[in-house]
Amino acid sequence: EVQLVESGGGLVQAGGSLRLSCAASGFTLDDYAIGWFRQAPGKEREGVSCISPRDGRTDYADSVKGRFTISSDNTKKTVYLQLNRLKPEDTAVYYCVSDVTNACPIGYVELWGRGTLVTVSS
Repeated sequence: EVQLVESGGGLVQAGGSLRLSCAASGFTLDDYAIGWFRQAPGKEREGVSCISPRDGRTDYADSVKGRFTISSDNTKKTVYLQLNRLKPEDTAVYYCVSDVTNACPIGYVELWGRGTLVTVSS
């Protein structure tokens, strides 16, 4: 089955850290760009970061640059998003997505994960 499964969300205090994981199954990670989107309550979904595992290209939203780091482990078919110096405004459901065109920033989302909730308390 082709799918993306996120994990690693949770409740953390402002200034803390979390590491999100996105495990891919049913396809080869090298053929896709993998990205993270997030959606906070009452707000539109926004792109956070992406990576092309094939060549290591990465991209970040301005709001997370210097605090979040994306990486991939192709042998484990997993993409990670390290979230540091978290702020209450980072509270959202974080979704992992794939782009078969290998575009980063993500251009065409082919597959969505079900999301993992990150809650940052002040």
